[in-house]
Amino acid sequence: MLASNKFNELLDIIKSSKYLVFFTGAGVSTDSGLKSFRGKDGLYSSKYKNKYQPEEILSIDFFNKNKAIFLEYIEEELSIKDVKPNKGHIALAKLEELGILKAVITQNIDNLHQEAGNKNVIELHGSLKRWYCISCGKKYTYNTNCNCGGIVRPEVTLYGEMLDEEAVSQAIYNIENADTLVIAGTSLTVYPAAHYIRYFRGKNLVVINNEATQYDSSAQLVLYENFAKTMDKVVKELGI
Repeated sequence: MLASNKFNELLDIIKSSKYLVFFTGAGVSTDSGLKSFRGKDGLYSSKYKNKYQPEEILSIDFFNKNKAIFLEYIEEELSIKDVKPNKGHIALAKLEELGILKAVITQNIDNLHQEAGNKNVIELHGSLKRWYCISCGKKYTYNTNCNCGGIVRPEVTLYGEMLDEEAVSQAIYNIENADTLVIAGTSLTVYPAAHYIRYFRGKNLVVINNEATQYDSSAQLVLYENFAKTMDKVVKELGI
């Protein structure tokens, strides 16, 4: 049950925003059936096959040494096959279509913002919808065997790798220009991505998350609520 006073405040903030930006994490996709990472019962709460820490598997060093286990983990634990956008994703697409939402900056690699209809999506960590051969560079949309015999890997940023410079530049630009920044579905513990929030100089910093974040004390509004339900209600109240 959404707290009416806080929800109305969120609604007023969104309606008055001239440059609204969302910064999203795994929590926005849990209603689509995907697990969060660091939340309760998230992917990082247990070892893979009682042996490997997920953070270890999702590193460039592990990939280079244990490609088979890495790819197996992607298929078993991070697969986005048949996953569909939820009401929260669809709500953001509607806000962008109306010109209210200017950009979505996401840590997610599930492509659900784009599938919902968002056009200006900045992927800080890449996407599991894009794969490429590390030998010949041929592009794919899924895990497969390359004709050249090379290893195909997802176009995602692993631990130990640098973020894409263009994505970082676009993220910082939009955060700096936003009058409202909504942090949604992320604990903000992954760096350097979480660091970019510090570039925000706008009027309204809003947090929508199931648990506390390090930016709660700096935010004008904090809602410990379900993202999909909250945003679905927002667009309905706006008559979209």
